[in-house]
Amino acid sequence: MSIPSFEDIITPNDQTEARKASLEAIGALVGNVYPNKFVRSSVSGVEDTITALKHFEKVADIEARMAEIKASLGEGERPPAEKKDALNEELKALGTVSIAGRLTTPTRGNFVHLTDGMSKLQVYCNKKGPLALIKNDGDGTVDAENGWALWQLLDHGDLIGVEGYLFVTNTGEVSVHVERLQFLTKAMLPMPDKMHGIADPELQRRFRYADLIASTLQVEHDGLTTREVFERRAKLVSGLRRFLDDAGFIEVETPMLTPKATGAAAKPFETHHNALDIPLYARVAPELYLKRLVVGGFEKVYELNRNFRNEGLSQRHNPEFTMLEFYVAYMDVNGMMDLAETMIKDAVAKANDGSLVVKYGENEIDFGKFERISMKAAIEKYAPGVPVDDLNVIAAFDEHVEDKLTQPTFVIDYPKSISPLSKASPDDSSIAERFELFINGMEVANGFSELNDPKEQYERFVDQMSERERGDEEAMVLDEDYIRALSYGMPPAAGIGIGIDRLVMLLTNKHSIRDVILFPHMRPERRAADDPDQIA
Repeated sequence: MSIPSFEDIITPNDQTEARKASLEAIGALVGNVYPNKFVRSSVSGVEDTITALKHFEKVADIEARMAEIKASLGEGERPPAEKKDALNEELKALGTVSIAGRLTTPTRGNFVHLTDGMSKLQVYCNKKGPLALIKNDGDGTVDAENGWALWQLLDHGDLIGVEGYLFVTNTGEVSVHVERLQFLTKAMLPMPDKMHGIADPELQRRFRYADLIASTLQVEHDGLTTREVFERRAKLVSGLRRFLDDAGFIEVETPMLTPKATGAAAKPFETHHNALDIPLYARVAPELYLKRLVVGGFEKVYELNRNFRNEGLSQRHNPEFTMLEFYVAYMDVNGMMDLAETMIKDAVAKANDGSLVVKYGENEIDFGKFERISMKAAIEKYAPGVPVDDLNVIAAFDEHVEDKLTQPTFVIDYPKSISPLSKASPDDSSIAERFELFINGMEVANGFSELNDPKEQYERFVDQMSERERGDEEAMVLDEDYIRALSYGMPPAAGIGIGIDRLVMLLTNKHSIRDVILFPHMRPERRAADDPDQIA
């Protein structure tokens, strides 16, 4: 087995060699250059992250009062010393603050900003002191002489801890006057361009850690930063969970590796269980397990987790993706549409600062309005004159209608032949009680009245197996145990699957699914890894 050397991974160049020399010099001053911890203060009432301190009411109030003073001054005028001194007395009275973060620029002067990944705070070091360094010797020994020597050795991107008191500058910025300085971690690679970040989408996705750093340091950017995209994703997921929990749902976890690749029309990833000596498949959907739980008495049940489908990549498709699926006993497809609409509106508002309108490309999407239309009526509306019969309704819809559905639209009345797990309409046995939710031309959700007749479900599976024999690799396989479960009796029920990644795309104005997945799978590629300057 060939094992790459450290230099194969981190290719030496002028910048890495300079940082290596800096690290050696720092080690001579502080001892351990990778200490185990740094204890932050709690002036803000919680642990003083930079963000917590910046948003602390007393700090924010003083910064706002200084802004009012500055607004009353003429061009070039300094704030009156007595007013600034009074504010600084209030800040100093808060006590000693201890904060940690990453240097956003080199330490070429007295002032520099630290970031915690969300916010930035200015710190000030005075060559004349007092400026001590805290040694990383386990005892926190204070070296009163060499704080400035350490300051001069720091590089852009290094992580440091500082202790000192708060003050406000003549420009109105609350800062930390550093009295003690502690070295925490060396950035051995140069930081990305602070003006433009990482421009290449492939590098953004391949080196997400560098992309996140870049989005923090970046001065200019359009739209949400990378950090903000994933914060909004987290808010959406949290909002969906909270809605379901408050509505009496139980969250469960079902197998990721399954003996049957079924529950959706998809090609699976296959592996082998050595101890049991059986093939297993990365699940394509949790549906049949969740409905087994409905049989067992879980009347409201959901799972929010990953699915895996061994299929192609596109702007809207990733082989590993996040789905929310939930099922409700005694509900039909219409009740599920009502519930899904209410839930999505609630979660979007929570993730989008209370607004139900989002900008996506050139469109504005209004989550306050959901339309409902049958598949055939949609074809008549958006593609008048296109001949439609039961054999070509799907192809005519995909080609002529799907990309025109910009606003949230439930498309209903799907052919039963392509809906093997859904009940037929009581009014038309050829139609399934099924819907798909389309937004901006993307399918975002799929739901239906669940088929609970075990004999009919068996016959639908048999039809699917016939399709597999004719070469359809995505057709479902027969799940005998699921038929057994249904034979114990499943109440009337409705279910839905919601594509979380696509919903996040819409809320963050991202046009590739890979931009809303933190670590998408990439083809092996050495070019960028061999040349860190491409990131910087």
